[in-house]
Amino acid sequence: MREIVHIATGQCGNQIGASFWESVSREHGLDQNGNYQGSSSLQLDRIGVYFNEAANKKYVPRAVHVDLEPGTMDALRSGQFSNMFRPDNLVYGQSGAGNNWAKGHYTEGAELVDQVLEVVRREAEGCECLQGFQITHSLGGGTGSGMGTLLMSKIREEFPDRIMATYSVIPSPKVSDTVVEPYNATLSFHQLVENADETFCIDNEALYDICQRSLKLSTPSYGDLNHLVSTVMSGISTSLRFPGQLNSDLRKLAVNMVPFPRLHFFMVGYAPLTSLQPGAGAFRHLTVQTLTQQMFDSKNMMAAADFRNGRFLTCSAIFRGKVSMKEIEDQIATVQRRNSAYFVDWIPNNIQTAMCSEPAPGGHEMSGTFVGNSTALQEILRRVGDQFAVMFQRKAFLHWYTGEGMDEMEFTEAQSNMNDLISEYQQYQDAEIGEDDEEFGDEDVVDE
Repeated sequence: MREIVHIATGQCGNQIGASFWESVSREHGLDQNGNYQGSSSLQLDRIGVYFNEAANKKYVPRAVHVDLEPGTMDALRSGQFSNMFRPDNLVYGQSGAGNNWAKGHYTEGAELVDQVLEVVRREAEGCECLQGFQITHSLGGGTGSGMGTLLMSKIREEFPDRIMATYSVIPSPKVSDTVVEPYNATLSFHQLVENADETFCIDNEALYDICQRSLKLSTPSYGDLNHLVSTVMSGISTSLRFPGQLNSDLRKLAVNMVPFPRLHFFMVGYAPLTSLQPGAGAFRHLTVQTLTQQMFDSKNMMAAADFRNGRFLTCSAIFRGKVSMKEIEDQIATVQRRNSAYFVDWIPNNIQTAMCSEPAPGGHEMSGTFVGNSTALQEILRRVGDQFAVMFQRKAFLHWYTGEGMDEMEFTEAQSNMNDLISEYQQYQDAEIGEDDEEFGDEDVVDE
């Protein structure tokens, strides 16, 4: 069994986490107390990927919930899935991080981190064959960004050979929740580049667009957005949990998706996204072709970067349901042939496919999850970097960070690391086959 330990940090991370456990429990036929109510033996075969079996057939999520203030945990405890989580796995402080990365990373977070690591260690030791960790957090706040990245670097020290996947909610272009978002996000990217193996970039604004455009929800709530994210999260791990003709897991995904160690930031998408208005599904016939087209549609991406402004280094398409493998391969080849301008030509077969025969709950007989490593992601980095630069130039809000013991040098380092990342993306976007290899000589490779 290849188990995954789930860690949710900060308010955003915990809310996405709660939504994720809701959808995974439904897939495995568990009720809100963790008791099995399903009808298929497949649901129990590999339930151990995310759940531990406790006494009298109760299944407990292998989840660690962390926050620096008690409010989020109270909401979790009073929610409908409150009886499912192990109480010892909810670790929280009292004072909060106040949207300050330095508080989450150096002062308040550092006091709580040993307590969290103890719980993570206990969960990891209970695994037969630990595949890795998945962390849900946002990069704009204090706890998710500061303490989330601190936890990652500590876990990296203890488990250097395990996969570290993060689902990171990045600042949106138009909608900003906090003024110091650019600082928190840039400092977090600085850590993510070094300590994560796979970062799935999610963006509230893109999610709002999907809810309004595709799902026809006029006033989407955070619950609707979290549901979209949790669908993608369960889609990515589906091959670990259900049998299929072509399997994938977090490590296979990393090996196929990351051509250079620093470029591990992915955009994700999901299909089919049909209007939630009653009866709308009756007007649509799902075929592998429409599914593939929708997966490779820029409107379906959950990050506010248009992949048509860059090129895909690699992609992964994970299909679920009663689909023929031959049809999938034909469609993927067609997509690649028709859109060859959007794929780099120096990685010949750069779409990885996986196939799971168990359909997703929700009435669709087939569905697909898309993961793409596109150079267009530099748009997001550039946007955050520009906002960071204008604030840092005037040293605005800096006293909140230096007051917690941070040095200005750290900001400068984070900024230059981000600029390096942007120029690496640009360099590989412009590269062509047959160019002189001097351009990619040893001197250009940035060491880990």
